[in-house]
Amino acid sequence: MTQTSENVTWLTQEAYNQLKAELEYLSGPARTEIAVKIAAAREEGDLRENGGYHAAKEEQGKMELRVRQLTQLLEHAKVGEAPADDGVVEPGMVVTIAFDGDEDDTMTFLLASREYASTEIETYSPQSPLGIGVNGKRTGEDAEYELPNGKTATVKILAAKPYTG
Repeated sequence: MTQTSENVTWLTQEAYNQLKAELEYLSGPARTEIAVKIAAAREEGDLRENGGYHAAKEEQGKMELRVRQLTQLLEHAKVGEAPADDGVVEPGMVVTIAFDGDEDDTMTFLLASREYASTEIETYSPQSPLGIGVNGKRTGEDAEYELPNGKTATVKILAAKPYTG
């Protein structure tokens, strides 16, 4: 099955292993721990006014959401391969853009999922408005994306290089 770069998440082997370990913990020991918390809170009596029970159920819901997110992310992950250094913007690339063609007003960021966010460089998701706008563009091309106020901004792609993290 071929996948477009839109639904593929590029991850290093280290990031993949870390997310896989988190999924295994949440799917096993964490589920057991939350079930014990819920059972203990249930034994305290009236569930309508039982803060501990409701807190544990909310924690369980958040945990199950994270399990679904991680499962989907890892199913679509491309591991260990940096994108080609061909000047085309795609996930896994460090991108430098100029706002409104002004090469003095630039920003450099990593186009990647939040799970792969770097502490060294700002990270934008390929599904963000900016990510959607620049994805697939080449160095030298202009890209448009929608601002939160509904207006459209234009940026010029100055560089796109694989992230070496």
